[in-house]
Amino acid sequence: MGSFSIWHWLIVLLIVVMVFGTKKLKNMGSDLGGAVKGFKDGMKDGSADATASPPAGHVANNPAADKTTIDVEAKQKS
Repeated sequence: MGSFSIWHWLIVLLIVVMVFGTKKLKNMGSDLGGAVKGFKDGMKDGSADATASPPAGHVANNPAADKTTIDVEAKQKS
């Protein structure tokens, strides 16, 4: 009773496709994939920039601020 069988998941998938349609689901999937890719690129670029120079507004005398503050730049979608 606690777990769902494959038939339950197929019925749920069928209902979701009927409600939203395949085109809207495809668009949502591509948007989600683009967001994840942008996040990964931002994390990769952020780690390279952090070793090059301190972020703007960095306070050298307060080490606690480094642990709780994250400086992030957003990329424009092209």
